[in-house]
Amino acid sequence: MYNSFSDFLKNKHRLCIVQAENPDGDSLGSALALDYLLKDHEISLYCPVEIPKYLRYFDDWSRVSLEFDFNADGYIIVDTAAEVLLSKLLEDPAIKNRLYVSPVFVLDHHETEDNLNFAHQGLVQTLPACADLIYKIAVEQGLLSKDFASLSEEDQLREKTACRYLYYAILSDTLGLVSESTTADTFKVISDLVSRGISVAELDEHRRDFSKKTPRILDYKADLIKRVEYYLDGTLATVHIPWDDIQEYSDEYNPNVLILEELRMVEGVEIAIAIKTYPDGKVTGKIRSFGNNPYSDKIAEYFGGGGHPYAAGFRTYDLSYEDTIHEIITAITTIKKENANETIQSAQ
Repeated sequence: MYNSFSDFLKNKHRLCIVQAENPDGDSLGSALALDYLLKDHEISLYCPVEIPKYLRYFDDWSRVSLEFDFNADGYIIVDTAAEVLLSKLLEDPAIKNRLYVSPVFVLDHHETEDNLNFAHQGLVQTLPACADLIYKIAVEQGLLSKDFASLSEEDQLREKTACRYLYYAILSDTLGLVSESTTADTFKVISDLVSRGISVAELDEHRRDFSKKTPRILDYKADLIKRVEYYLDGTLATVHIPWDDIQEYSDEYNPNVLILEELRMVEGVEIAIAIKTYPDGKVTGKIRSFGNNPYSDKIAEYFGGGGHPYAAGFRTYDLSYEDTIHEIITAITTIKKENANETIQSAQ
């Protein structure tokens, strides 16, 4: 099923693994896991922005470089097949040209349509995390051993490290294995990772130590909570994160992470959106849906973005913050009407 990935690896000595400009736990864990799994290749890791501090519980985060590897024999893009999330790369003519003329392979788990305009191969499979896809490829293609106990001590350590990053990545995109995307198969994957030597308790303690908030960040979280606005009879909650906040706090702790899970706990809220605004007119939205009728991806598609029904994002340069709120409300209202009509037609 995953032979295309093994075929891509053939006759390539040096590979560059690329993350989009919005690195998260899944993209970082996927990249680092591949670094350890592809032991027969020389690997470089690239992201166009610095890995944020809240993700630095991934011990090898510093291996990710801000310098693009122009000498790689091929490029593996993880956790996105959306051109809008690679715009920072493609704005650089040299990087754009290199991707357009080089072998590229995309690994993604989102339902959003692949819209990359340069030639590439890829595996896009709807799963809880990109790391879940990488795990399945690794098992089928022999990048993970069939008999962990028979490995040398060195190979066991390498494989255990890869499994640790796969675990962290899956944990990140499933919100700790409690999101609606989590399936019985997800737990089977985690079980196999544990059988390969990882300690869930040890890794969770390590992650929690790095995830602790300073008093300053806790004060900022309180400020974000006070800014929350409600629309559509309280089913939509939004919060504005302006450029000043992004500059002051993002390197220390991602404001989206601080606020979105809090909004999940608000009675009546079905959709939560954190909206960031930038000096160049860029507006980004991180969307989370809760409950039995998720459509984060459909909201994001109104703005040219995408993702999962339960988690998605978008970026626009054409709207003010106020106009963005208006368009979000319009999009949700339209989507709800369309869903209601579909339900009526199905019943008939």
